[in-house]
Amino acid sequence: MVADVEAVVEAFNDCINRADIDGLSRLMTDGHRFVDSAARIVSGKEACLSTWKEFFSAFPDYRNRFDRLIVGGDKVVIVDSSTCSDHRLAGPALWQATMSGHRVDEWRVFDDSPANRVALGISG
Repeated sequence: MVADVEAVVEAFNDCINRADIDGLSRLMTDGHRFVDSAARIVSGKEACLSTWKEFFSAFPDYRNRFDRLIVGGDKVVIVDSSTCSDHRLAGPALWQATMSGHRVDEWRVFDDSPANRVALGISG
């Protein structure tokens, strides 16, 4: 089960890195939520897809790199960084995917801070 969850999360991120809206759609639940690092929430699959389209248009060179995935129940915590020519989106980051079966129910972005690492149960 852990390998399946990791594969879905990695596929979801691959879709982000390729700006693949159709792929994201296939991997999202209908009630999907996106929460950015400022705790702004976009709810619903269609609203999230629209937001991703706007994001990809504004930041075509944005990419996520994953160093470590930590699976615990229906949540996957991801550690590494993003790259982008816009410095606001580049640098260390943390993500948390909440799964529902083989789909991503929530994709949440966190600043990589000591407090967030503790809150997400990340050691090292």
